[in-house]
Amino acid sequence: MRVVSVVSTKGGVGKTTLAANLGGLLADAGLRVLLLDLDSQPTLSSYYALNHEAIAGAYELIALNQTDHAQIISTTMVIGLDLILSNDDQGRLTTLLLHAPDGRLRLRNVLDHFRPSYDLLLIDTQGARSVLLEMAILASDLALSPITPEMLAARELHRGTLKLLNDLEPFRHLGIAPPPLRLLLNQVNSVRVDTQMISRGLRESFAGNTSISVLDTIVPDRVAYLNAASLGVPVHRIDTRCSGGGRSPSALKTMQAIATELFPEWGDAICMVSRCVEVQ
Repeated sequence: MRVVSVVSTKGGVGKTTLAANLGGLLADAGLRVLLLDLDSQPTLSSYYALNHEAIAGAYELIALNQTDHAQIISTTMVIGLDLILSNDDQGRLTTLLLHAPDGRLRLRNVLDHFRPSYDLLLIDTQGARSVLLEMAILASDLALSPITPEMLAARELHRGTLKLLNDLEPFRHLGIAPPPLRLLLNQVNSVRVDTQMISRGLRESFAGNTSISVLDTIVPDRVAYLNAASLGVPVHRIDTRCSGGGRSPSALKTMQAIATELFPEWGDAICMVSRCVEVQ
């Protein structure tokens, strides 16, 4: 089972949208995907309609080590896409983890219970530095960070997300290395001059860095992502054609490209996702 956390210390960069749509695409590709919502504002938990809602969720998983699938795993309307709901609206987990000896390793220590059942665990996190975010990163094989091409977001990347990863380096002494970080340019308007400048600067900053890199794929600023969220469906199902004379790729093409970059071992299955997939 691959474990990927979608992270950023800045809110509003599209973490939940990315997690929901990446999970939806990979489920349509035939993979078994589990979403874990660790955001206290549980947008991911309500993104898709549920066929079955479990009686427990992320709180019981982390606080009580509850790993019984029947108790904590909900099923979405997307076949193959399951969900552990966020249910810690009072922020009790933060206090618990700060005082627990194994706090930042709680999630990592329970993952073996899910490996036989899933190909991928996607973790949606809070848009601010927290012990929950640190826990999610330390449990992951890969961290994926969407970043909007604006100066404030670029500055926050350096003083927020990158500093957080650096602060987790001491865990190497326990044999736990912080995962590699992949940056994804999101909500990109290619016409704006500052967008092009910031995008180029980010790529140049991490050229040759093996642990931090910028994905080749970019996510254009398309209304389809908002429409898909309103409908509660994966965006690749409703946006299959390029627009603007082919200058802006469809959401289907974009999500396939992101998934293939991240998971080349599943490339054949990803490419087989139908252009004419119907809403289930």
